[in-house]
Amino acid sequence: MRVAVITGGARRIGAAITNMLLDDGWAVIIHCNRSVTQARHLIKRGRGAIVSGDLSSDEELFRIIEKIHDHELVESAGGIDLLIHNASIYNTEDFATVTPQELRRFTSIHLDAPFFITQGLVPKLKAKNGCVIGMVDTSWNHAWEELAHYTATKGALRQLIVNLAGELAPEIRVNGIAPGAILAASWEKERFAKILEKVPLGKAGKPEDIANACVFLGSYLSNYITGQVLNVDGGMLT
Repeated sequence: MRVAVITGGARRIGAAITNMLLDDGWAVIIHCNRSVTQARHLIKRGRGAIVSGDLSSDEELFRIIEKIHDHELVESAGGIDLLIHNASIYNTEDFATVTPQELRRFTSIHLDAPFFITQGLVPKLKAKNGCVIGMVDTSWNHAWEELAHYTATKGALRQLIVNLAGELAPEIRVNGIAPGAILAASWEKERFAKILEKVPLGKAGKPEDIANACVFLGSYLSNYITGQVLNVDGGMLT
């Protein structure tokens, strides 16, 4: 049995990844915060479980890690094959008005949670020669207006991926995925349209495009790939 763990796995891109893994025969442990109803609907498609909690709370974070580590699906499979750090928060905010509390929340979800979840699950990942995937961003090396708090924390996750790829090899592979213009928030339609103008393929991507990348990086087809970030962006960075 192949076991995958995904944070933020109940909505939007996370739901697409969960659906594809379940359809491919994986057992999936879905982390979510408030989207428990959506998670319950997803696991009707196959074998899975739900672990809920707020990743920005240290107490809840370490409770989540313990629950996944000792979960019966993990025990029966002999470990974890795939860990996907998909949980993310996103909003625009003028640099001058970002508060310490807001920046800490972004850091806790985009950096602290992937750091400590991976740390806590290393033995289970090593047992299956597993793979870790972190969802970063196409903002790397670009200036994005009113997104310093978001891009800085996603950039930190990108560096963590590179570092862990070296530290955890050869037993565990670690890679990243940088989604491009996939899903627009309701409040950013105009910004999203401007981004699409820069996409050579001339269209927005679908959540399933990211799910396909996850399945690839979590499979034997990528056995010789680690420390890389796969841009799924319609050529936006070219």
